[in-house]
Amino acid sequence: MTKLNYRTRRIISLSIILTLVASWLIINPGSYEQEVVEPSNTAQDAEQLEPLGAVSETAAAPDSEETQTLAVTILEKLEIKGRAPKTGYDRAEQFYKSWPSVNGCSLRQVIIKRELGDTATLADDGCTVTAGSFIEPYTGSQMTFYQKSDFSQKIQIDHIVALSDAWQKGAQQKAKDERYALATDPLNLIAVDSAANKQKSDGDAATWLPSNKAFRCQYVARQVSVKYKYGLWVTQAEHDAIANVLKNCPKEPAVGI
Repeated sequence: MTKLNYRTRRIISLSIILTLVASWLIINPGSYEQEVVEPSNTAQDAEQLEPLGAVSETAAAPDSEETQTLAVTILEKLEIKGRAPKTGYDRAEQFYKSWPSVNGCSLRQVIIKRELGDTATLADDGCTVTAGSFIEPYTGSQMTFYQKSDFSQKIQIDHIVALSDAWQKGAQQKAKDERYALATDPLNLIAVDSAANKQKSDGDAATWLPSNKAFRCQYVARQVSVKYKYGLWVTQAEHDAIANVLKNCPKEPAVGI
């Protein structure tokens, strides 16, 4: 047999290696795909977040900049663009149809329990909140619930970044599982007064802010945190409105960053 020279042997070896790599990728296509955001619907995720009506000790700490990523820093990382058309928006089809179950409990109940904290009384199922009280963050008023029906009448779970707003600022370009994650992420959910939530509708910070001025810093900090996490943008008016709020609390930390 004719001996192959060194150059020829190298070419043959490289060809064999490339063929094996290509075959492996065909068999395992998911191994090289870009990682997508998975839904963070766990009770632990929800309970690790402080109730949004609570005073943030971190924000008040004089040296918080050394240990926390600030909301003003995250705001400047968000892309500024115009609002895209609302074409194709369908809340149920594009985001989620109902609250998912988290360790056997509805995510709605998990969020309510998180906000009411130690005051929450649970039904025998260990999930349904039947009584409790809290300082409602959007209005700053004390709300007390004596029975299960009080919650359905007086409380709604709000998306801090409204899903319609998200759709027009980048979410429509995301994969459906990413939009589902955004809609069910405890970072983006809060129990609030029903009337205040209806007033907010799908507004952004340029068109609506909580009447409770003491809560506005936490509110916009959570908005920029959610938008950064899911790669959404802000309009110029929205950016300026958030920046104006954060002037009063430059050490307000971002959340979950």
